[in-house]
Amino acid sequence: MQCPSCEEVELRPALTQQGVEVDYCDCCQGLWLERGELFLFAKDPKKVAQNLGEGLKQQKPIGKICPVNGEPMVEVTYPGGPRLDYCPQCEGIWFDAAELQGLLTEDPSLRLTLDRAMPNPPASEPSPIQPGGMVRLPNRFLSSITVLVSMWGLFTAILIALAHFEIISVVVALILGLITALIQFLVAPFSLDLTLRWLFKFRWLTPEELPAHLRQFLEGLCQQRKIKFPYFGLIDDGAPQAFTYGHTPNNARIVLSRGILELLDEREVEAVVAHEVGHAVHWDMLLMSAAQIIPLILYYFYRLLLDMATSTKSDAKLQARIGVLLGAMGAFAVYILSEYFVLWFSRHREYYADRFSGEVVGVPSHLSSALVKIAYGLAGLEKKSDEEEPRARRAALASVKALGIFDDRMAQALAIAGYTPALAATDQVDKANIKGAMRWDLWNPWARWYELNSTHPLVANRLRYLSDQSRLFNQEPYVVFSEAKPESYWDEFLLDLLIYLIPILALLLFIPLSLIWYAEIYPVPQAVLPGLLAIMGMGRLLRYYFSYRGDYFPGMSVAALLKRVKVSDIRPVPCTLQGTVIGRGVPGFIFSEDFVMQDETGIIFLDYRQPLAIWELLFGLLQAGKFNGKQVTIQGWYRRSPIPYVQIKTIECEGVVKKSYVPMVRRLTAIIYILAALGWGAFLML
Repeated sequence: MQCPSCEEVELRPALTQQGVEVDYCDCCQGLWLERGELFLFAKDPKKVAQNLGEGLKQQKPIGKICPVNGEPMVEVTYPGGPRLDYCPQCEGIWFDAAELQGLLTEDPSLRLTLDRAMPNPPASEPSPIQPGGMVRLPNRFLSSITVLVSMWGLFTAILIALAHFEIISVVVALILGLITALIQFLVAPFSLDLTLRWLFKFRWLTPEELPAHLRQFLEGLCQQRKIKFPYFGLIDDGAPQAFTYGHTPNNARIVLSRGILELLDEREVEAVVAHEVGHAVHWDMLLMSAAQIIPLILYYFYRLLLDMATSTKSDAKLQARIGVLLGAMGAFAVYILSEYFVLWFSRHREYYADRFSGEVVGVPSHLSSALVKIAYGLAGLEKKSDEEEPRARRAALASVKALGIFDDRMAQALAIAGYTPALAATDQVDKANIKGAMRWDLWNPWARWYELNSTHPLVANRLRYLSDQSRLFNQEPYVVFSEAKPESYWDEFLLDLLIYLIPILALLLFIPLSLIWYAEIYPVPQAVLPGLLAIMGMGRLLRYYFSYRGDYFPGMSVAALLKRVKVSDIRPVPCTLQGTVIGRGVPGFIFSEDFVMQDETGIIFLDYRQPLAIWELLFGLLQAGKFNGKQVTIQGWYRRSPIPYVQIKTIECEGVVKKSYVPMVRRLTAIIYILAALGWGAFLML
């Protein structure tokens, strides 16, 4: 973009100390803010919007040209004196250096400070390249053996503990576990076949129905690896999706959505399919099944022991009652530990599948560009807690989570910033905007937390590994991130975490103490339980006011929202968006109640929540399809967890407004907790 004040001087991206990327002129020190970006620097967005609205009532033509669309801009006067250059078409604002200083002086609620290091940001050191050429991954064979032995070792420890307390026979438990694992492994692919047929817009494809280039690529790859041609299925939906499942490399099923074939070019489609074939030839389907069954069995034992603890009679031996309760707690702790074993195992299998794709395609950048383009295709699949998420969705997607191109909770929104409608026509992605979207992954501490709890690595990390592979092949990496972090984001993270954990910690204390009190194992002081209930309620109320902040929702664009680094699932940005619904949140899923929306700057996923799962299912089945292709206006809260999405407050289409009642119910629930605690405490006092 050209500077409106300086002739033939290009604007460059610059970071503010508030963690937002703006466009800056090194020559005149002017600043360009896109539609909605001004509100990201305002303590009181409503006041700023009112002042800006007053200024827009009096417009005067000027000779400056908008750097976005080349249209003439107008001059508006912000109340108090400073004059701003405004584009009526794109709603962007140009500030000369003096104008910006005048605005910040006149309106103290605005804080906009450029990072001093930004004109010449120090490049971060490149990823360490080993003598072999790439960042070294754990040995695939040794890591597989280590994880599986560790998992089954945890399982054996639980069996020994159960036998010691004479709760269940070791032989019975072992037979039960092995039978369950075998049945799940044998039945799971056929169960998923039926799920895809019944709940998705899905059909199987013959090899002749595949694009010619893809069929030829697969025939050569299968011949080289000595495996059978995989079965192919197509989900008829514009949102991109790809995953594989099956028993062995010779009966692998590879499922693509129509969005994959429409969004990617031929080489990128081949790279994505090669990634899925990599899972098959590495026997990931068998290994992941063997690993995932252990947490399932451990959770079964936890539930069994918990039921025994709550049903134990008061006249039972104290040692037996304590043993059952400790066994339940131990089984749950080991279950959690085993889940993290599986997640770590799955993340490293993804890196190996990526490298397999780079090797067989020969150009790792093809997969990099594919990851960038389709990363948003899976956003919004699992943004809700287990208790809020519809059971049908969990059942339909649980089997494909570990072997998809992305984790359904971890699809990164790199494509939103760079893949706009104008760029889509030329099949290009703006690399600078991609780096802007990567900043949240690489700088915000929440990203590491979400990766730890995900089956897939952060996309930014996958791009770095693929860049190393490109260097090994003497090729230019697709994207190199070398920006220096302007500040630490740990202060916001710790505050978010504290607000998130207060009700959870109270609940974690409330449950075991309630069990101890109910089973009469040990006397619990009367005030403890209602006190913890009150803390839960107050914590949930605090989380509500922090997570649903804002009584004003300023108009913004997708691109403006994505530049915000200081945002999380707890710390949202209130916003209003206008655009077109282009698909459902879950590609092809007939019950999906979420949406994909596109404005002139990019695409974003919209999360439609209601208090009851059945409410969401009925909306997805009966009404969500009516929004497809329609212009909508969204009010809601922009969040990132780590997927960028907007939780809908209201959605307006053709004069009809749909409202989410989740915020109201959450506030009411918190108040009920507090009232119940007060009532309990008053009863005990009486």
